Amino acid sequence: MRNTLFTFLSIVACKLVIAAEPGANSLQAQAGEVVRQFVALLKPQLKQAMAEGGPSQAITVCADLAPGIAESLSVASGWKVTRVSLNPRNASRAIPDSWEKTVLAEFDRRQRAGEHAESLHFGEVTGGQYRYMQAQGVEPLCLTCHGKGLADATVLTLQEYYPDDMATGYSLGQVRGAISLSRSM
Repeated sequence: MRNTLFTFLSIVACKLVIAAEPGANSLQAQAGEVVRQFVALLKPQLKQAMAEGGPSQAITVCADLAPGIAESLSVASGWKVTRVSLNPRNASRAIPDSWEKTVLAEFDRRQRAGEHAESLHFGEVTGGQYRYMQAQGVEPLCLTCHGKGLADATVLTLQEYYPDDMATGYSLGQVRGAISLSRSM
């Protein structure tokens, strides 16, 4: 009986350690789920804003709602959730750090080599954190505000919300940026 109890407690302790210290595959799956939640919360809002008020209203969703979604997911999930780009629209929020720049450059290289942007993701343990990035590819909806030859009203709204905007001139399928997540180990 004592050996059985010891074995049972050992198994429970091992499961607790595994749950407390998930491996990289588990962390990647968790990060991927947070990214899916972010997109699932933002994309319908953008589509609705575009349908109801056009690009100007969609820009306000990106400016006002997207940061709140990232913050809410950060609080709820325990991950730090941000959006970054090599050509940021929001200079106060979307500037990548050196690790993110390296990953974004690799995403761009892989996309130019023929991989689809939506399939590009990368995660690793570095500096005591698990870091994960999922590329954001340019979809048809994105081109209205991130493409070439933007309407004058769109340009004026972008200048109002993002005076240092560098996130235009994209083509369908390019890597626009990424959702970046990090979590202490």
